Formats: sequence, structure tokens, C-alpha cells
Amino acid sequence: MSWLFVLVQHLRQYIVPLLILIFLGRGDRNELYSLIGVGVLVLFSLWRYFTYRYGVGANGLVVRSGLLNRSLRVIPFVRIQNVGVHQTVLHRLFGVAEVRLESAGGKEPEAQMRVLKLADALALETLVRRRGGDPAQAAEERADSLLRLSPAEVLRLGLVSNGGLILVGAGLAAIMQSVPDFNGRVPERMLRVGVRWLFGRVEGYHLDAAGYALLAVAGIVFVAAALKGLSMTLALLRYYGFELSEQGRRLTAERGLLARWRTTVPRRRIQAWTLEEGVLHRLLRRRRLAVDTVGGDEHEDGRALKELAPIAAPAVCDGLIAHLLPHARWDALPWQALPKAVWWRLFLPDLPWTALAVFIAYWQVGEWSLLALLWLPWSAFKAQRRARRMGYAMDAELIAVREGWWRRYWRFAELDKLQVLQITRSPLDRRCGTATLWLDTAGAGALGPPLRIRFLPLDEAQRLYERLAASLAKRPLRW
Repeated sequence: MSWLFVLVQHLRQYIVPLLILIFLGRGDRNELYSLIGVGVLVLFSLWRYFTYRYGVGANGLVVRSGLLNRSLRVIPFVRIQNVGVHQTVLHRLFGVAEVRLESAGGKEPEAQMRVLKLADALALETLVRRRGGDPAQAAEERADSLLRLSPAEVLRLGLVSNGGLILVGAGLAAIMQSVPDFNGRVPERMLRVGVRWLFGRVEGYHLDAAGYALLAVAGIVFVAAALKGLSMTLALLRYYGFELSEQGRRLTAERGLLARWRTTVPRRRIQAWTLEEGVLHRLLRRRRLAVDTVGGDEHEDGRALKELAPIAAPAVCDGLIAHLLPHARWDALPWQALPKAVWWRLFLPDLPWTALAVFIAYWQVGEWSLLALLWLPWSAFKAQRRARRMGYAMDAELIAVREGWWRRYWRFAELDKLQVLQITRSPLDRRCGTATLWLDTAGAGALGPPLRIRFLPLDEAQRLYERLAASLAKRPLRW
């Protein structure tokens, strides 16, 4: 039944646009001729899949693919760093799994087996973990559970996340790209019909101004509650049964309600760490502990090990850091605060945007546009609070930065994992005598907070740069 999984994987990319086209399109059936191209693509993919073979040797894997254009690839076990075992609902029904073997090199996996028996997939994971040793010996190693999320914790995770809003936005974007003339008449027509229906329902109650205001507030609360309910549902689907375990020198995370993800990575492949907390996190006394790993693609959701603790109490997160970085002394770092006078540097970018908003709104609402200036006092207050929390710390093993006030984060990395040091200065930095020190590691994602120290006095930035450069010159790079 392997062909079934390949067929589903390719058709799921087109099934939603196809249904939208059939039920919401203009009725022009000639547009369905594009399905011929989809059919050709599926046949070509099936042809390639049925010619895919792999074998297990003493020191690595051998992958052979293609019939007319043949490819033979030898992958040593020592090169494989991340092992991902993924099961969709269909996989679980048939007792099979998909396996991805990733290295520290690029974004594409070294090998991808779309359909393996679950026992074979786990045996392959064991072989990689033992670097081709005896699988029976690997099975005897005891796996220690480091963190297990209860259903209540998963619901809290959905409460603090915005997955529902992101899903709704992605759905609207897909409809805008798939439905003909959606950007033209359709939104206006839907909005007009919705407003007419709503006012038709409300007019019968003869509400006053206060009643309409309460109704608007109730509508906003209902929409917010619906989005949070959707976020909690998505969290249950993605993180139900989350467990982080340690076996030897490798970490394994397993999660999922309908589809299951199981990801294994060596501890030494963790390059940087991030602790995050928002307003809801602080109200619930929770944090998020994320990591950057070599070979993990940030755009492949669920494939790479990104989160050691999607949500946990601060003491639990600190305990995980102390266990996995025993020599870092995270709780005893000597934090250095930045000058509080840098708050105006954080406040400055809001000035042109506020002025632009007032200018644009003036042509629509006249003098009422000046109300947008009320944003400036809040922006100044927020900048002052952010400046008070900004700081950095460094000891013999670790370097860390902290930023944010409304949404806070701490980002840190071992000195052995630093690969690039860079001092940058903008024209405003040169005027103020400051600089930004950038610290880069492998596996850093573009969507995560950067590892940088901003608004440092120039002489302090240069001293820190020279100190780090001298320390890195004496250390071997631990890739």
C-alpha cells in the first residue's frame, strides 16, 4: 500500500484549492484541465518511489533511486545527526511511519523513507543512535523521562498561543489565492450581506448607544474566545502526549494526538537556547524553552526538535537547563545592565510611523486623527521598561542576552558553539558612540530572537569582542 501514501501526500496539496474552485468558482469547468498536470506529477512521483531502495551496512546506509537516471548514495552513520519518525493518521492505521535522516549540512534530509513498518523505523533509529552498533544493546539503554506534559498543560499551551489566529489568516490567504475575483467583488459582497443580516437581527431590540457598545464588546469577546478555543484544539492535536526523554547522549521528543512526531537529536547538536514568556505566560507562571539544532529546518513544522519544553513552570525550565548544561551555571550568571538612557533609541522608531498614521488618517477623519498621538506616551513608557530589562551576561562557559518587557526572552549559547562575531554600527550608533555585537551560531532561525547585544558603548563592545575572540581562538569548535 505504499503507493497510497505517495498519492495522498501529493493530492493534499491540491485538494483544498480544487474544492474551492468547484464550489466557489465561476463555473468554468475548463479550469479543471489543470488536474491533468497533477495526474502526471503523481505518476512521475510513483515511478520514482517504486525505484527507491535502501540497505543497511556496517558503517552506514546505502540509498539507490531511479531507473533511467540512477543515483547511488552512501550515508555514514556518523554523518546522520537528527532522526525524525512521523506518523499521520493514515500511517497509524496501517502501522507504518515516515523516517527522515538529517545531517548538519543543509536543509534537505540525507534520506527520507516515506513508508516503513513502525518496527523497522524504530530499529533504524536505534541503529543510527548506536552508530551502527548492536540494536539489542541499544534497546537495553534506559530512557529517562525529563518532561511530560499533561492534558491540562497542553490546554494552557493553547491558551497562551495564537495558533487559531494564524490558522484563520492562512485560510483567508489560501482562499484569496484560489477563488477567482475574491480580491474584488467577493469580500465586499460577503461583508455587505453579513452587516445587513446583523443589523436586521439587532434592530428589533431597539437598543440605545450603550446597548450597541455592549453588543460590540460581546462580539469582540466572542471572536477572541472562538480563536482561543481553536488554538487550544490545535495544541491538543500537536502536543498531546508530549514527552521529552534522554537516552545516553541523545534527546527524544514525542508528541501528537492523531498524527505522531518522534524526533531524536544528539545533545551536542544543540547550538543555542531561548527562554520566552508573554503576558499570559506570566499570569499562568509558565515559560517556553526552545533550542536551535544543526540540521533542523525551521520551516518544517514538527520535523526538527525545536522545543524542549513547549510550556512549563520556570523552575522546570531552569531544571532542564541545569541538567543539560551542568557547567553553565545558568542561575548564577553575572548580568550586566545597559545604560537606562538608551530608552529613547527604542522609542525613536515609533515617531515616524505615528506621524505617518496621523497624516493618512487626517484625510479620512480630519482632526480626530490627532488621537493617534496618544500612542506616543505609551510607546515612551514601553521603551523605558524595555531599556531597564536589557542586559547581557558572560562567564567561562556561556554568553546570554535578555530583552523585552511585554514579551520577554533570554537567549544564550555556549562559547564553544559560537561561529561568528561581528560589530556593526549604524550612522546613529556612530553619532552616539555605541555599537551592536552580533553572535552567530549554526542552526539559528530567521524567525527566532537574535543573539545580539545592542546599544553597547563602543569601548565596551570592543573589549567584549576581543575577549570572546581570544576565548574562541583557544577552543575547538564543537559542531
